[in-house]
Amino acid sequence: MVGTDCGAVVWQPEDIRWMRRALALADQAEAAGEVPVGAVLVLDDREVAVGSNQPITARDPTAHAEVVALRRAGEVLGAYRLSGTTLYVTLEPCTMCIGAIIHARVKRVVFAASDPKTGACGSVFALADAPEHNHHPEVVGGLLATEAGDRLRRFFRARRRARR
Repeated sequence: MVGTDCGAVVWQPEDIRWMRRALALADQAEAAGEVPVGAVLVLDDREVAVGSNQPITARDPTAHAEVVALRRAGEVLGAYRLSGTTLYVTLEPCTMCIGAIIHARVKRVVFAASDPKTGACGSVFALADAPEHNHHPEVVGGLLATEAGDRLRRFFRARRRARR
């Protein structure tokens, strides 16, 4: 289900609070020269782990915000199954990230901006809903989408200008 900032989904106050935390992490990624994406993994309304994009600084193509948060959560919780958790992320997960989310058994994914180029939660692919998987996280998008999208557009606009 994809929501919008305009009310297609009724967002809970804790959803908004956690997405704002993810947006702050996206700002940290941008300050480090990375694409501004942040993620927060929550269990019982408590922060378990966070991540921000870092494939450039880590020299690791898998160091997307979601994967960084999932790896840290595994260490914190002492398990690779993250049942009952919610992942808040500022950009719709890609195929790699939704695959990791499914394997980790994350219960719910809340994303901000849709990704019309590589989004794997409905924009380009709908992998979370693929019947072949034995786990299907609840996925809802659009929370603070304008704020997240503005960050991404500003970032890529600046990169294009710098190349000229």
